Amino acid sequence: MFGLAALLSLIAQVSGTPYIPGGDTPAGTDCSGLASWVANVASGRPAFGSRFNTGNIESSLLSRGFHYGSAPNSVVIGWNSGHAAVTLPDGTPVSSGESGRGVRVGGGGAWQSQFNHHMYLPVQAEEMHTTAAPTDPTVPTDAAVTPDGPEVVMIADETAGTDTVVEPAIESIESVESVEPAVEASIEPAVQSVGLTVVPMTVDVPA
Repeated sequence: MFGLAALLSLIAQVSGTPYIPGGDTPAGTDCSGLASWVANVASGRPAFGSRFNTGNIESSLLSRGFHYGSAPNSVVIGWNSGHAAVTLPDGTPVSSGESGRGVRVGGGGAWQSQFNHHMYLPVQAEEMHTTAAPTDPTVPTDAAVTPDGPEVVMIADETAGTDTVVEPAIESIESVESVEPAVEASIEPAVQSVGLTVVPMTVDVPA
């Protein structure tokens, strides 16, 4: 399906052309011819060359994907046995042959009390074009935004810091082992002087 812009472009092209019974060119057309053009464009078909009339309008609209009734944001076509008119998705009425005039924007649209049939076709919304806000080069791109500002993302390095953590531990273990004989040597004479026996102790150091 085409968007509203395509329908408005069609109406701008043919608006002001005369009422021509059975017409199917940009030179002018009748009420059901205008309804045909709008239905064709709304369903993705060429505007001209496949028009219908009030006698076969129902089956023609069904073949173009229209549904019975009406709905918001849709092309709505109303008709009876002798007349048809259109209301575009934005509420704009378009017609041909009303008040003795040709194709125009205006008239009663699809909601005229004389119409006892209505069918509609949803028209796709126009694409929204938005531009992403510029990023701050000083903020890490993978930082999570919090109410207090960007959260600093810490990236774990499996190798960094291993030596600095393990080496002091190893050095401290070595220092304990080197001090142990000295402590033993200094304590042993004092203990022997009071008649005690020094029993060596083994300390298990976690690997």
